Amino acid sequence: MALYVVRHHHAAERCPAQDPYMGATLLNHMSRPNVRQHGVEIKGEAVVQGEHTLYLIVEAPNEDCLHEFMSPFQQAGSVDIYLASTCARVVASGGCGGAMPASEMGPALDPEETCQQAIEAGLVVHRAHPLNCETSIPALVGGVVMPNAHFYVRNHFQNPDLDPATFRLTVSGLVERPLGFSLRELHNMRSQTIVATLECAGNGRAMFDPPVGGEKWNLGAVSTAEWTGVPLVEILDRAGVRTAAREVLFRGADGGTADGHSGPVRFERSLGLDRARDAEVLLAYAMNGEALPHQHGYPLRLIVPGWYAVASVKWLTEIELIDRPFDGPFQAEKYWYESERNGEIVREPVTLQKVRALITDPAANQEVECGDLAIRGVAWSGAASIARVEVSVGGGSWQEARLVGERKRHSWQWWELVTRIEEPGVANLRVRATDLAGRIQPERAEWNRLGYGNNAIHEVPIRIA
Repeated sequence: MALYVVRHHHAAERCPAQDPYMGATLLNHMSRPNVRQHGVEIKGEAVVQGEHTLYLIVEAPNEDCLHEFMSPFQQAGSVDIYLASTCARVVASGGCGGAMPASEMGPALDPEETCQQAIEAGLVVHRAHPLNCETSIPALVGGVVMPNAHFYVRNHFQNPDLDPATFRLTVSGLVERPLGFSLRELHNMRSQTIVATLECAGNGRAMFDPPVGGEKWNLGAVSTAEWTGVPLVEILDRAGVRTAAREVLFRGADGGTADGHSGPVRFERSLGLDRARDAEVLLAYAMNGEALPHQHGYPLRLIVPGWYAVASVKWLTEIELIDRPFDGPFQAEKYWYESERNGEIVREPVTLQKVRALITDPAANQEVECGDLAIRGVAWSGAASIARVEVSVGGGSWQEARLVGERKRHSWQWWELVTRIEEPGVANLRVRATDLAGRIQPERAEWNRLGYGNNAIHEVPIRIA
């Protein structure tokens, strides 16, 4: 089905609606049941008031079919048909006349469709292709988990469209028994469910000064879900890890062109063998009690609790045991803290999520009344559970907030502080978190060239009436 814009214009003296019977006939012709009989679907219609001009947005198999459907209108005036697009398609293709991007690695989802779904879910789109969008701060307010449709999306390439009937997860390399698993076989294995917060390593990149390149994430590239799947250690034990193995390499089905590489590359990441054997590392096939959504790695993805989400490879199809440090582009070239200290360039790999807290209510620049004020938000850390959240109002001393709900090792922690404000004006609310490992948010995050791990104290201005 193609999308068209149809324009019909007739002279004032030939307006069909002047005859009530002709007008009724055209209304019946435009009724949805009759439209469907012609193989056409009307997405929208409007008449320009007083100009005798009708516009339709229509999906149809082809232009001939559409001309046939519009024949009653041609008797009254002109009919012009234009091949159309949507805003999501235009942006995803890079311009009004651009061709839609094609996947270099096999069947993929339509970028227009995935982008439109994100917009309708209320996500804040940073890029239409590959799709990258964050959860709005108001949408973070809620329960223990984020609904699937509102969970932030981070992609490096187009979304693969994998067939669950033919899907195979292969395990190879330095193993005693190379293995392959169908999706059904994975579902029939011992399962485990964990609640874990995933955060993009670039969350907060837009706040770095001086600015850095990359996606300009604000603060919503973080969400929490309940993940269900097979413990990775069970797969490794079935395959039998050889003594020479040092790392476990995970290969996703997504791939494409990458800067500095002549041909297409796959999205690949590795874990050291000790980390990979952690009992909480999952091969997840369900998210919040439902099958993984396509944009979150359907039908299988890795979940590495506590680490920035780049480690949690989506659309996982291959696991390989290797005897050396992996040097793929998304491990050796990107996802490093790179800064200058004492005149030397220092590089550290991006691994554990840094401790962080956000204020979700009240919103920035919101007007509140003098008196009691409830300040709420969320905090998380990859190293340990949250120990303490403190809030400062208008430059005052730090006040300890109340932690709300059950404390979970890998899940964000809701918090609340009820305080009192007596003076009108403008005040800044500030929040910082401390985890049980003793890590505390800094006043200012250390600047790094690629803009990772910005966990500076969150500050929200409000107006007090």
